[in-house]
Amino acid sequence: MDRDAKFNCGVAIDRCLVIASEDDGCFSESRWTELVPRGNRLCLDNSVEFLMRRFWVFPLFMLVCCLVGGVAGADNVKPNIVVILADDLGYGDVQCLNPDRGKIATPEMDALAAEGMIFSDAHSASSVCTPTRYALLTGRYNWRTRLQKSVLYGFDKPLIASDRLTVAGFLKQHGYATAAIGKWHLGLDLPTTDGQPFRGNNPKNVDWKKRIDNGPVDRGFDYFFGISASLDMPPYVYIENDRFVGEGTATKAFRRKGPAEPDFEAVDVLPMIGKKTVEYIGSQSESQPFFAYVALNSPHTPILPSKEWQGRSELGKYGDFVMQTDAVIGDIADAIDAAGFGENTLLIVTSDNGCSKAAGIGAMVEKGHYPSGHLRGSKADLWDGGHRVPFLVRWPAEVAAGTRSDEVVCQTDLMATCADVLGVDVPDGAGEDSVSFKPALHGEPIESTRAGVIHHSIGGYFAYRQGKWKLLLSKASGGWSSPNERQMPAGSPPAQLYDMEADPGETNNLYAAHPEVVEQLLGLLEADVNRGRSTEGAPVQNDVDNIQIWKGKRPNG
Repeated sequence: MDRDAKFNCGVAIDRCLVIASEDDGCFSESRWTELVPRGNRLCLDNSVEFLMRRFWVFPLFMLVCCLVGGVAGADNVKPNIVVILADDLGYGDVQCLNPDRGKIATPEMDALAAEGMIFSDAHSASSVCTPTRYALLTGRYNWRTRLQKSVLYGFDKPLIASDRLTVAGFLKQHGYATAAIGKWHLGLDLPTTDGQPFRGNNPKNVDWKKRIDNGPVDRGFDYFFGISASLDMPPYVYIENDRFVGEGTATKAFRRKGPAEPDFEAVDVLPMIGKKTVEYIGSQSESQPFFAYVALNSPHTPILPSKEWQGRSELGKYGDFVMQTDAVIGDIADAIDAAGFGENTLLIVTSDNGCSKAAGIGAMVEKGHYPSGHLRGSKADLWDGGHRVPFLVRWPAEVAAGTRSDEVVCQTDLMATCADVLGVDVPDGAGEDSVSFKPALHGEPIESTRAGVIHHSIGGYFAYRQGKWKLLLSKASGGWSSPNERQMPAGSPPAQLYDMEADPGETNNLYAAHPEVVEQLLGLLEADVNRGRSTEGAPVQNDVDNIQIWKGKRPNG
């Protein structure tokens, strides 16, 4: 179908009324061509032309217009959108992204990449869990909120404000059914028996029967099934919509001891998330588009592959868990196809940050597997291994198979991309750090309205990426990898500057060699932080004042 020649039923009917009034109900062949563009291949044979010259069939023609308009407008059907967010999956853990130094088989993700597009330079907004999830769902960096470093825990208060529009809420405004399945990790108002705050990870005053407030179903999602936070953080009780599924009458510890439903087992959570997602997709219909945000608990700790996956990677439990994660992603993709949604579903597979040291990175490297690929660092770090993540996109109706984009994108960009896909603007007061990557899906350059992308570590350290340059306002990793700040010798440069085109492994610090680049990037970072937004538009307020951009004393003042 000619994409430049859209049939508009309303316009056609308006023209019919005009022509009918002018021609006393008769249609001349010359005027018929005003109604239907040639690109839609709708032809008028002699019999139809004869009927069209009789005014009494005009209502029938209007009906036909509507039917044809439905076919001709098929290109404008809203796509389903499914985002699968793995937990602690490193860039190098996906075989197609790390063919030379990756030893874990990931056939399902490799197949999705072959059927769609690989983004080679995509980033989570933070190198750790909660901040990334906030940014992905709001299009806004987490450090604009109270969360300046680290993460939330299972009993913490909500991070997303009640008046903050999420991607789910935005899509719901545009007719989508919305669901979140899996790990929430953005805080909840959990009910208490005594009205007192929770204390620690094993509180005794949880009311397991009352409504849970300010969770996913109060932040734009019609449906939720999952867990409060990471699988090593209590409570170990499933939540469905706004209620606990069972009561935490037992005590269990998957690293942190806390209340648990007696039958809750951590090893069952990944299969359950996959099962619930497949069921949700199968329950949808073509009459309404849907958005599914699927936040897997894997391969984050506790690293617990199911029995049938144990030993299959020959790289220990982590490798096995990655393979099981890959299989669950494949099950979800298969469910999309089996339901008949495959052609017009925008499916994104990504991760919240890099691989964690808890996975046993050193032991895997000894066996030839590099979870961060060619990148330096891992989860929690300011180096790219902490936040450059797998980002695979399949959308057969729009994205050519086997393609690749080297554009720098951030997970904050989901909101603006969804708006662009729908042909609408991001509402005021939302998505302050979001830029559409839709042009890249068609092999075109992204028309960014921001100067660069901001990175953030678990310790609250900032970095700024513009083009080939990356400025890190830390002496070392800024996170868990060695060396960290305390391990750096006296007299070390106060910051790091890398040419990411020539040195993607961040080994040659050019901070002293290019002071003009340092000052330029630092000025851009400070402006983006202080304006309350990194995209164009009027300045807005951050949730907190005096965000500490450079820890310690800034050199030269």
